[in-house]
Order: sequence, then C-alpha cells, then structure tokens
Amino acid sequence: MAYTNSYKTPTGPGELRGCTGPDPYDLNFVLPLREGQLESDRVRLAPFVPAKHAQEYHAQVTAHPALERYLPFRSDDLDALLAKIELEVRRAPGNVLLAIIDKTRGSSGDGSMAGVIALTGTSRAHLSTEIDWVVVFPAFQRTHVATHTVGLLLRLCLEPPPRGHGLRRVQWIAAPENAPSVAAARRMGFALEGTLRWVHVLPEGKLGAKLVRAGDPGAWAPGKHSVVLAMCADDWEAGGRERVRRLMDR
Repeated sequence: MAYTNSYKTPTGPGELRGCTGPDPYDLNFVLPLREGQLESDRVRLAPFVPAKHAQEYHAQVTAHPALERYLPFRSDDLDALLAKIELEVRRAPGNVLLAIIDKTRGSSGDGSMAGVIALTGTSRAHLSTEIDWVVVFPAFQRTHVATHTVGLLLRLCLEPPPRGHGLRRVQWIAAPENAPSVAAARRMGFALEGTLRWVHVLPEGKLGAKLVRAGDPGAWAPGKHSVVLAMCADDWEAGGRERVRRLMDR
C-alpha cells in the first residue's frame, strides 16, 4: 500500500518576532480557569499575558540568569521568549503559563509580579498534568510565595469538581542537580518516582550530561536527565490535601 509523509517544519521563532498573541489574549487551554480558583489570601495566579508580563519576566531573568539555570531553554532574547510562549504554550492546548502575583507587595493594590509557573502536557483523557517552568524572582524567594503558588495549583488540579478539575496525577520534573527544586516538591508532598535519562537536548551554554558516540546528531549539545516526582489523587485524599492546607496556613 502506498503512503506519504507530508510533514512540514513548523513556523520558526524568527517568523514570530515581537508576537504577543491575539487581542484579547486567548489562552487556548484545555481546562477552564475560573476566577477565584487560583487565589489565596497572599498569592494570586493570573494568566500570563505577554503584552503585560513578558517585559518584567525578561528583565528578571536577564538580571539574574541563574533563575533559568536548570530550564532546558534560555530567555535572554525577548523576541525569542515571545515566540516560545506563542508556539510552545499558547498554541499547545495542554499548556498554560501563569504569572505569580504576590498580593502582599506593591503600592497599587494589585500586588507585584513574583515569577511564573506553568501547567504542561495536560490531558483531559488521562486526567494528568505537569507543574513546569517554575521561576520565583529573587526578592520573593524564601517567602510564602512558592508554597502558596504550588498549593493553589495542586488544589485546582486534584480537588474533585466543582472546586477543582479532579485530575489523577500532577507531575513535577527537576534536574538531578537541582536539589532545591526536588526538596520543594518533597516538602509539598510529591513522591519521588525515579529518573528519566536524556529527556532534553539543551541549548549551547547550558550545563548538562555529555553523550559521546560516533554519528550522534546532537553531539554538539549537552543533554538533560530529569528526576520525576508526582502527587496523585490517592495521595491527595490520603493526607496530601491536609498537608498543603497546613503549609499554606502558616
């Protein structure tokens, strides 16, 4: 039987320079995000709208490159960052990027942007998602921000409807060298599941594992292994919910 392969290389970042997405901004996310579901007394998670939030994020990671040390990409170019958000987040229905707002800071009453966090690979069919792209700006580290941010997402994902989406699995992946990320997940109640090897090919300049073999198409680039942790629905019902509540109430 005859067959064909009509694959074409997707739109490249260069074709989306300066792209901030449609107006009004369409999240194009597979799960609804209702007002009030992602807010505590101290933190609010708002959809990341590039026209509103990208400049601040870019300024922070440019001033503090270590914020993206363990991420498999770099955001030192604003146009490349905007293209990444459009191509890999907004146009991928399983992904959504959120701005972290610390309600206890800022003079206007709207709070201050404290970082970003994402849900990626979200599947309604398999009731699963991953907490990803976790960046807390230096001025907000070692405060309530990370605890409330992760707690809000866990509650949204794992609580049965109507309070949440009733997912069965929330995954957290970290570089093996990123001990603070692994520790933060464990503190929130995520269980360690194992290590995935050679998950990402990293851009030039990133630290990673080296693979030496003849003819490797990515021989020029380091690779990234990933520690896998998860909080699942049974964990949530067997004490996870109370653990998160206690941490957020401190």
